[in-house]
Amino acid sequence: MPKDGVQEASLRAFRFFAQFRGGGAKAWFLTIVRNTCRTWRSRQVRAAESIPFDELAHSAGGTDAEERLAGREKLGQLRDCIEALPDEFREVLVLRELEEMSYRQVAEATGLAIGTVMSRLSRARRRLEECAAKSPKETAV
Repeated sequence: MPKDGVQEASLRAFRFFAQFRGGGAKAWFLTIVRNTCRTWRSRQVRAAESIPFDELAHSAGGTDAEERLAGREKLGQLRDCIEALPDEFREVLVLRELEEMSYRQVAEATGLAIGTVMSRLSRARRRLEECAAKSPKETAV
């Protein structure tokens, strides 16, 4: 999401701060960011197709170029696997693993029960493992 989206989420949080009723401020703010990101993403899906950035074409060469290429392929495959996850699985996986939120914070941010968060996280991890185990050509969840 571009910086404008983060700024928009911050402005929304400031505008609606009076409606904040206590609890986890981080979860409350991330809920606003999440909803703003979803709105932004749905707009982008409807927009014209964009040209993907080719990291290989724009990166500098070096002595360990082959190792970097292999590393990029692995990261690209992992990124593709994460992006291929259904939204409800990707959401809890990113909040828990990348944002390092607790289960309770993830539950507050998503409006789900903690058991549902744990279940979705387990399924997301399993699908991610299965996807990552496939060859790059087969990558699809």
